[in-house]
Amino acid sequence: MTILRRFGALALTGLLCLPALPSRAETLTDALILAYRHSGLLEKNRAVLRAADEDVAQAIATLRPIISYTASAARQYQFPNDGTSESISPLIPGQRNSDDSFNSASFSISADLLLWDGRQTALAVDAARELVLVTREALTAVEQQILWDAAQAYLGVLDAQAFVELRQSNLQLLSRELQAARDRFEVGEVTRTDVAVAEAALASARSLLATSQGDLDLARAQYVEAVGQPPGNLAPTSALPQTAATLEAAQAIARQTHPTIRRDMRSITVAELNVERAERAVKPTIRARSSFTIGQDFEETGSIGLEMSGPIYRGGEITSIYRQAIANRDETRADLHITVDDVLLQVAQAWAQLAVSRARIDASQLEVRAAQVAFRGLQEEATLGARTTLDVLDAEQNLSDARANLISAQTSEVLASFQLLVAMGLMTVEHLNLGIVTYDPSVYYNAVRNAPSRKVSPRGEKMDSLLRALGKN
Repeated sequence: MTILRRFGALALTGLLCLPALPSRAETLTDALILAYRHSGLLEKNRAVLRAADEDVAQAIATLRPIISYTASAARQYQFPNDGTSESISPLIPGQRNSDDSFNSASFSISADLLLWDGRQTALAVDAARELVLVTREALTAVEQQILWDAAQAYLGVLDAQAFVELRQSNLQLLSRELQAARDRFEVGEVTRTDVAVAEAALASARSLLATSQGDLDLARAQYVEAVGQPPGNLAPTSALPQTAATLEAAQAIARQTHPTIRRDMRSITVAELNVERAERAVKPTIRARSSFTIGQDFEETGSIGLEMSGPIYRGGEITSIYRQAIANRDETRADLHITVDDVLLQVAQAWAQLAVSRARIDASQLEVRAAQVAFRGLQEEATLGARTTLDVLDAEQNLSDARANLISAQTSEVLASFQLLVAMGLMTVEHLNLGIVTYDPSVYYNAVRNAPSRKVSPRGEKMDSLLRALGKN
């Protein structure tokens, strides 16, 4: 299994050139940690998981005795009626006179225990446990998305900052070119057209700078959404995640670790358990029942016995449910097939994008070097009168475009590396080794899996403390 190196503030030559960093800059690791702690989506899905944990507790509870009580008290009235007239109260119009009345009261306790149902309830417990594992994989997928969004936001800010600085540098250079063109125009070395061309180029540079500054503002807003706070002094990163040596190796890892694939595999298990439950629906159910009652005159009655029940004919409902369970199982199997194909495609796309980005970097570095040589040469030739201002500005634009292409290619390389990590199912706090305490889903599950009664037992009190620690009380 590959391991991601811890991100640090290492300079990457030519990538997102920034001013000298202070002693403590925000790193990509810091951003990922903040995003993990800030995410409301993670909190939501953790609550969804805890609800799934409670499904296990409720399923287990059906295997235990069900004890209930009933208490009643009433005053009953009887009215004489000779069949021809009614006695009407002289005090209250319409109120019948009570010829006789008496009180009644009773209290009863009953108990019910499932003894055997063909393992239908036991299979329901197994299915609930598997659904917990399904939900855990879904939570891992959300965690991957949160960290991926944070990485994109971090690199987006760095990329936007680099473009702003590039446009500012270009603006300063064009300002000097315009001043030089005006000076040469004053002494008659160039025409007014050369000055106008330089002025147009400077105006275009101001427009590009304004666009880049707007992109930076948008990138900062996206960073706040993903991370939870405005970006500070972000450090460039060159510590790319180690993924796999070959595409085949990356796809093999994805088959084993991608949370969506693992989720669908668990879903198939749930579907198979539901098929078995539907198959056993024709089995009889045996219950033990008992009751104890205290009547009006404190007479005591009680009963205890066994009850067996089962279906005889339900109009074809049972067989329909069984066929439906089989169809749902086949659907989940098809879902797994589709998911595997989709994940493998994502791995292949990320792998190809990474290769393309690295090839673009090599080509862009050559392009920048060539454009620099051409620009300097044209500047020298222009001072000798062999080149026009337009030639110099064209060369400067080519150099600016080459530098922009290099920045874009270097950013794409980092993003493609993380995208490949996501496709492999490894964009998690644990795999990234971020060094923070993470949410442990087993803690809540272990506390509720045996269906403890709150406020009744030491285990229930422990459950109360856990809920308070989670901030849910």
